[in-house]
Amino acid sequence: MLPRRAFQKLSLIQKRASSTTAQIPTQTHGHLPSSQSPIVSKLHFFNSVTGGSQKIPTYRVLDGVGKPIDGAEIPELDQSFAHKLYENMQLLPTLDTVLYNVQRQGKISFYMTSHGEEATIVGSAAALAMDDEVLGQYREMGVLLWRGFSLDSVMAQCFGNEEDTSGKGRQMPVHFGSPEHHFHTISSPLATQIPQAAGVAYALRRNPERRNRSIAACFFGEGAASEGDFHAGLLLASTIPSPTLFIARNNGFAISTPSTEQFYGDGIASRGPGYGIDTVRVDGNDILAVISAVREARRRCLEGGRAVLIEAMSYRVGHHSTSDDSFAYRARSEVEDRKRIDNPITRFRLFMESRGWWNSDAEEELKARLKADVMKSFKRAETLKRCELGELFTDVYGGEEPWNITEQRNELTGLLKKYGNTWEPWQKELAKFKNNGQDLLQR
Repeated sequence: MLPRRAFQKLSLIQKRASSTTAQIPTQTHGHLPSSQSPIVSKLHFFNSVTGGSQKIPTYRVLDGVGKPIDGAEIPELDQSFAHKLYENMQLLPTLDTVLYNVQRQGKISFYMTSHGEEATIVGSAAALAMDDEVLGQYREMGVLLWRGFSLDSVMAQCFGNEEDTSGKGRQMPVHFGSPEHHFHTISSPLATQIPQAAGVAYALRRNPERRNRSIAACFFGEGAASEGDFHAGLLLASTIPSPTLFIARNNGFAISTPSTEQFYGDGIASRGPGYGIDTVRVDGNDILAVISAVREARRRCLEGGRAVLIEAMSYRVGHHSTSDDSFAYRARSEVEDRKRIDNPITRFRLFMESRGWWNSDAEEELKARLKADVMKSFKRAETLKRCELGELFTDVYGGEEPWNITEQRNELTGLLKKYGNTWEPWQKELAKFKNNGQDLLQR
């Protein structure tokens, strides 16, 4: 219970805040010479993009049990497209469960799941064009899978084996990249991809072959929106207009910090209008709402040549990563309740069942097939070696190799020749590489 003085202070703050929701003065006396801002004679503060105390609304098509809400328009989709959406939604938790457990067994170093955000990821992927440039954060594996990135490629990246085309085993797991699928390589530092996306979109705008065809779609969590790069990216995309679609995944937590402690304003969507950016908030657990919102946002990006911001509201069911135990800062019952009452996969399955497009037999067959496919790729990835050890020194610089890289390679080669054939720990480690490190030993 609040002390009396603290309660009085809180009441005063609330009273002052409520005064900011009064009607904006309508009687004007011309405009400022340097802008279209009307001149008024009454002092008026404001603290809401809606012009009152009302929060920014959230766009939704399906309710929690998969039924269209009154007045909602269902986006164009047929049974085949719905099946593809649902299969990709189910593939994500299948992969996440296996790879999370694989990390716990010590076979990979790290992993991050997308439990609870399947509708946001798959829905946005389905609404984008296959050659739109995507700059992700680290939960967007579903975008790659939608575009045809194979299970073997996923496993190769997470294991860092010789088939890893994302980084030849030199990146952390889930740091995917694929030029073929127009997916820019993920980097660990938060929000770096946001100003980069504005630059990518500007490059697309300057390209005559792609300016009216492609956009840059940038994914990030609401925690990343607290970084300076968020503001730099939105400012760049708005002042030097470019077709950048910013997709904020507001899943409620920045690792252990709940969104209620990250900002005082009305979420991430309230920031868009400050940069002159068209903005919408969408129910991120409703895949049909996500598809509709992203399709319309993409149209606006292309036709207007300007940025658009989407805030997708969801809930991070899983732990932040394998380095996190979320039950240290939230109740297990809270997570279980959200999984039960607001599950994006269940919601879309119920919608398909209501259309006669799905049944329990199809559900059982799909889950069994997906698990078998994932396990087959996992077992294969376990048997593959890492890239050649010499690859450690390639692909960093173009042109003539810098002296320091040459020096480092020579130093490692000398150590390998001294210990590689005689010291058991090094022998075991070298055996994990393709050609057992002979590409350096024979130099």
